[in-house]
Amino acid sequence: MKDSGKYATEIQKFYRSLKRKRPKVKKVEYEDVSESLIHGAILEYMSESAVEAAFKKFANYFVDLNDMRVSRAEEVAEMLGQDTEEARKAGASVIRILASIFRRYNNVDLSALRKAGKRQARAILEKFDGTSNFSIDYCMLTALRGHAVPLTEAMAKYLRDNKLIHPEAERGDIEGFLTRQISAANAYEFYAFLRRESESKAAGIAKRKTTTRTKTSESETQTTTAKKEQEQELTAN
Repeated sequence: MKDSGKYATEIQKFYRSLKRKRPKVKKVEYEDVSESLIHGAILEYMSESAVEAAFKKFANYFVDLNDMRVSRAEEVAEMLGQDTEEARKAGASVIRILASIFRRYNNVDLSALRKAGKRQARAILEKFDGTSNFSIDYCMLTALRGHAVPLTEAMAKYLRDNKLIHPEAERGDIEGFLTRQISAANAYEFYAFLRRESESKAAGIAKRKTTTRTKTSESETQTTTAKKEQEQELTAN
């Protein structure tokens, strides 16, 4: 990445500032490798709170991941509770991943990857239909003890917008850059800090936009009401 030395300094300063202002993070670790991969497939498109709520619904709706595998992508998207393009993409990815795992192993159990080397495990994950850099990085980080910093497009945009990486850097380049700057021991904490920072800023922007639209609507309503009152007065005169 261009000017990597400059941005390495910025990333370290950013990380230190987040450590000071945000509470400590407890690393999420999965016993079930497949569950980690599926969580990652959804987390790429939806917030942590939305995914947590969705999996509570999944537990009441699907018997297990194999039951989810034979469902329709629309059912998964519906359980995510949002009628959005992101929910539909997440649902489609989940079904494709589970189907691909089943074709290879005749089940949806990926525990065998724990016995493989990290490079080999990643290579296997990359062959599954429906996986992405994010879902694989998330699985490696939270289930297979790999060194990765999962990065959503929103997180990458946050880094660009705040001049923490080169504005023209592609997402793949940023992922590699962050892995070189953030140690394996700190990778999950940095990922969690950055994700929550980017999501809180996005939520703040959305709230401001909603407030602006509401105020505009109220203003338009008041203007319309005033005009009607003036017309009524003219008619009465």
